[in-house]
Amino acid sequence: MANTYRLIVVLSAALGDEGAASLTETIKAKVESGATLNSLDTLGIKELAYEIEGQKNGYYVQVNFTADSDFPKELERVLKITDGVIRFIVVRVGE
Repeated sequence: MANTYRLIVVLSAALGDEGAASLTETIKAKVESGATLNSLDTLGIKELAYEIEGQKNGYYVQVNFTADSDFPKELERVLKITDGVIRFIVVRVGE
């Protein structure tokens, strides 16, 4: 059964605009490989609440998608090993 999920990813500000756009496309391709992409919003650079890995700012990207319940686990595994991803969270959107 498919569920709706929201992914928020914080990318390293050190990537620059082009690097962040490239990594966003990579994440989009991964989501599309196993899920239906509903929307992708680039929220831009925002100040982090606290310093992470020596960085005070990050690129925020929000992805809404519909997938089977096993896909978010695989997506999290890939994001953990992806260079340039500082933090991420995947949550199921309630009904």
